[in-house]
Amino acid sequence: MVESTESESRRLLGRLREAMAGDDPGQARLDKITHLIADSMGTEVCSVYLFRDDETLELCATEGLNVESVHQTRMRIGEGLVGRVARYGKVVNTPDAPNAKGFRYMPETGEERYSSFLGIPIQRLGEMMGVLVVQSKEAREFSSDAVYALEVVAMVIAEMAELGAFVGEGAALSPMHQQPVLLSATAAQEGAAEGHVWLHEPRVVVTNPIADDPHRELERLNEAVEELRVGVDKMLKISENGDKDQLQVLETYRMFANSKGWMRRMEEDISRGLSAEAAVEKEQSQARARMSQVQDAYLRERLSDLDDLSNRLLRILTGQGAETGADLPVDPILIARNIGPAELLEYGRSLRGIVLEEGSVGSHAAIVARALAIPLVVNAKRITTEALNGDHIMVDGDQGVVHLRPDETVVSAFRDKIAMQADAQERYASIREKPAITQDEQHVTLLMNAGLMADLPSLEGSGAEGVGLFRTELQFLVRDQMPKRSELVTLYQRVLDASHGKRVVFRTLDIGSDKVLPYMKPTDEPNPALGWRAIRVGLDKPGVMRMQLQALMRAANGRPLSIMFPFVAQFEEYRAARQEIDKTLERERILGHALPERLEVGAMLETPSLAFAPHKFFEEVDFLSIGGNDLKQFFFAADRENERVRKRYDTLNVSFLTFIEQIVERCDRFETPLSFCGEDAGRPIEAVCLAAMGIRTLSMRPASIGPVKSLLMRVNLSDVRKIISDSRHRGDQSVRPAVMRYLREL
Repeated sequence: MVESTESESRRLLGRLREAMAGDDPGQARLDKITHLIADSMGTEVCSVYLFRDDETLELCATEGLNVESVHQTRMRIGEGLVGRVARYGKVVNTPDAPNAKGFRYMPETGEERYSSFLGIPIQRLGEMMGVLVVQSKEAREFSSDAVYALEVVAMVIAEMAELGAFVGEGAALSPMHQQPVLLSATAAQEGAAEGHVWLHEPRVVVTNPIADDPHRELERLNEAVEELRVGVDKMLKISENGDKDQLQVLETYRMFANSKGWMRRMEEDISRGLSAEAAVEKEQSQARARMSQVQDAYLRERLSDLDDLSNRLLRILTGQGAETGADLPVDPILIARNIGPAELLEYGRSLRGIVLEEGSVGSHAAIVARALAIPLVVNAKRITTEALNGDHIMVDGDQGVVHLRPDETVVSAFRDKIAMQADAQERYASIREKPAITQDEQHVTLLMNAGLMADLPSLEGSGAEGVGLFRTELQFLVRDQMPKRSELVTLYQRVLDASHGKRVVFRTLDIGSDKVLPYMKPTDEPNPALGWRAIRVGLDKPGVMRMQLQALMRAANGRPLSIMFPFVAQFEEYRAARQEIDKTLERERILGHALPERLEVGAMLETPSLAFAPHKFFEEVDFLSIGGNDLKQFFFAADRENERVRKRYDTLNVSFLTFIEQIVERCDRFETPLSFCGEDAGRPIEAVCLAAMGIRTLSMRPASIGPVKSLLMRVNLSDVRKIISDSRHRGDQSVRPAVMRYLREL
């Protein structure tokens, strides 16, 4: 309920709004705010510290401390009491600041005279923007009402900063959304792209954080929440016969939408002077702050549900829907916190690049981006809050770098890079039809990876001699229910038709680990990369495997067919999968369907254990393909999803190349065809070294075939092998430096 007497925070917010309404420049406005807060709170000091960069806070305005210290006093995040508030996003409230843990004495401010300290994080949607501090000589711990009032004020300061209230002459802040921004992130799909920002979910901008009439704001909130509840109930009714996971999410939505605690907190915020929109966003900010601290996956998902529900409520209140009236630019770079594979496929090849605030190199979005050959960068922190629709942006998917609103020097250098890549592709076109034959007459077969029908036109244009890996899981990932066998038959038939007789290796369903089907209940595994995935799922759920095998055989319709099982760790797993193929063949024969003219059954070598399988395995398997991405992470015991360790290992590490050599020798002994599939196959230097170790078939993304072929045609593999051998004898950790010297001399 709204308080009958005007609350202290509401009076303070009213005075703040008056201060905001004037024509004062940004610094004067911020100075007024610190004066008003100190006066209202009955404290000698009020200070505002704002981030200058990710690690540095700066005193931007103060009432009570030495004025000369403004814009001079800076501290690192975590340093002093102010730095503690910024690091952990939590309130610090102490009656004896000089003796509190972490206190830092800054003589230029004169703050040692003050005993009490209350620090409040200034944050918007979980992003730290600074710290609001009040101090007094009197030793006292500030009341919960005082803390709450300042939290409300800090939230308004964050909103006003977002709206540019503190910029201008003598400004405490630089204008937001106008300065060049460089973001270092994680490369998930190679390539460089220039274009303009297209926000997948345009941000809601709260333009009225302070309200006059709390009764009217309460009415608006209740009307919007009722509309939200009705919408959730409708979605539940539509989905009541759908899958359990989707229903569980919607039930969580309904639980939050009907939460009395959630409503009570927002009503209290409104009673203290916030608008309905600001009250919702305050709750959302606190939920995001909690989400960043929570380690439990289930709780994080529930807080994420609340975040999504808050966005829906904000769109109802503001009328700012996903349809903003803006047109998709001709060169769109998609910006999103995260995105599902189906949504990404709807954009298709119209996108020049993709930048995600979250995600991983093995996410569904990354899989689709690779299939579409669109540069992708993930873990680009703050990109959704920094970028606006239409902003000029450049994405370097090779280095994992994003240039938002770049200056002319960056634009010039970046365009030179793109031009060089385009020139190189033109040069590669001249060798498209030529085989990759080295200077010492060794033929290396170059194949392409694919996962979508949209990939197949690249087969002719890239110069690939076939498809070394067709990822069949994408058709399962991009839909809300299991595809029908007839749909798979049609798709696989089109793939074989588009290959025009060239060999296509179909990898059976590779799910689990980081690829969980939307309609498949996720398993709670502490280490999913080593858990229930790929062939393990197929053998435990043979109905799905049989359906896929039937679809592949019917699509072949008498033509040659190559099938490969993923993540085979033991000979017995391959034998069990081979038995499923034999059963399917017999069933298809009985039903009168045409059987494949020739059937090859292979396995992916992605675990070191398979390299040491019995001789009988190498005699029985028709072909092997080294899955470089997984094999490397298991060999080095370094998770490729973990940024702390994934760059610690090198494909050209002597130990790894020696292991590859041992696999080649075993395959040669039993005349088992061997290929290498993965990102490293498409990197020219790595490809040359793999070929030098004896691998004569490499499978990669289509755009990599030209660069790899060009380098292979200029090298002598015997020379490269000798360089690798010499490095090994010297005890080098990696052969990369020595190989690079050789290549520079070519």
